[in-house]
Amino acid sequence: MARPYRHAMLLRTLAYNHPDAAKLIAEVQQEYVRRYGDPDITPVDPAEFAAPRGLFLVGYLDGEPVACGGWRVPSEDTEHVLPGDAEMKRMYVVPAARGRGLARRVLAELERTAAEAGHRRMILETGTKQPEAIALYTSAGYQPTTKFGVYRDDENSVCLAKPLVVAESDRPEAARQTPAC
Repeated sequence: MARPYRHAMLLRTLAYNHPDAAKLIAEVQQEYVRRYGDPDITPVDPAEFAAPRGLFLVGYLDGEPVACGGWRVPSEDTEHVLPGDAEMKRMYVVPAARGRGLARRVLAELERTAAEAGHRRMILETGTKQPEAIALYTSAGYQPTTKFGVYRDDENSVCLAKPLVVAESDRPEAARQTPAC
């Protein structure tokens, strides 16, 4: 059952290894252990989530860290990754805060910031035993893509991608002006 929180979620950009981020990342790793028997062993360097090549968000309700997610620029030599891709990692909402649209808010902010940073596509990997994650991503416009990187031979892996578009309101003023006829 969802806990009654009093305020809307506040999103903060933090370092991947910030204590609040680390707490949530440890929880998502335990979720992977419960569902798959092992944590996600994807190599992750906290520096990959620092601007300008990445970003990590933590969402707070009533001062408590309850949600997280980030994006990074995948290695150029990663098979099936395109120039301009950003890779989403570590999307998670604590069980007591689920069902409030928090994951959708984190997802939208990750997409917005990646597009604003010049990325043209968001890619991600989730698992076959995470139907709620697959449902979230597909409802947000993600479609199956070729498995990439360390996931290419994993039978439990589902890789998805979505083109990113910078919202008109996020474009510089000069780019929004229509040329005179």
